[in-house]
Amino acid sequence: MVLSLWEGRLFSSQALTVHEGARVKLYGWVHSIRDLGKVCFFLLRDKEGIIQVVASASALSPAVFNAVKELKREYVVEVEGIVRRTEKAPGGVELHLEKLKVLNEANVPPHLEPDRRVKLELDVRLDERMLDLRRLENQALFRIGHVVLSSARRFLEERGFIEVHTPKLIATATEGGAALFPIAYFDREAFLAQSPQLYKEQLSAVFERVYEVGPLFRAEESHTNRHLSEYVGVDVEAAFADEEDVMQVLEGMVTFTVREVVSRCGRELQLLGRKLEVPPTPYRRLTYSEAIDLLRERGMSIEWGHDLSTEAERVLGRIFNEPFFIVDWPTHLKPFYIMPREDDPKLSYSFD
Repeated sequence: MVLSLWEGRLFSSQALTVHEGARVKLYGWVHSIRDLGKVCFFLLRDKEGIIQVVASASALSPAVFNAVKELKREYVVEVEGIVRRTEKAPGGVELHLEKLKVLNEANVPPHLEPDRRVKLELDVRLDERMLDLRRLENQALFRIGHVVLSSARRFLEERGFIEVHTPKLIATATEGGAALFPIAYFDREAFLAQSPQLYKEQLSAVFERVYEVGPLFRAEESHTNRHLSEYVGVDVEAAFADEEDVMQVLEGMVTFTVREVVSRCGRELQLLGRKLEVPPTPYRRLTYSEAIDLLRERGMSIEWGHDLSTEAERVLGRIFNEPFFIVDWPTHLKPFYIMPREDDPKLSYSFD
């Protein structure tokens, strides 16, 4: 019996778990090749990872073995063979080839081959993005991103939130201070959405608990890794909740998501050389006034009522070296929809 395609298709990661001697059929791209004369090895890459394929002249017809020797990186192939366990192979398993079918040939410039450890400039990578995406490091980023969003959705849905989708073409700014991207909307000017905030507030008055995962756009001219013109945001809104309720949802979602990434993306994190620590909850709560005092103690000149600079945020991050909230911000620093405190209207029920 050959384990194969479509709904029952086997991928490289699954082939690593089947029993010794199983005959399997796999599809993918030739990632790298080693020709040792009478024996050839090549790594087959698919959406799940890589598996080593062994082709031996003594076990194959001359036609099949010669076809193996003609393989080049990024050829698309269908292979069939027997699973063998060996500690020398990636993942401890290799496929001893019996049949080979070349589905499509490729001619990739050497410096763009996905397994090459060549540092390319960003413009070169973007010009050849289809090939650049095939690098295992890039695949790892996309897989981690998928787990982040699927975990956030799962966390929120288990707590009664429903996913909504709000307009991304808007007539005016949602949040002050963020530059807008203008676009031509027939005979008038419109803008790309900065935030679903005002839409979420209306929806929460109907569905009580809503969230959105979607693209947001800000015409930020700052060239730093803290400013993005386009990004995917996870926005949450809830009725009958105070700021402490919202902070508990946020910290719970972040910690749950990080835990899922650590649990499900170990291979990807190792490939990227990253180690994540799951932050314990609850996160520290620090008032705006306490933050100002800490910054002054460390020699920063900052007046109460001013927003915190990037450097001020970095200093606070070095002090605690863990996630934390800053609460009780001055009301005048926050948008109109943030509620002032009844006991002290110059402060607001807000956090960052």
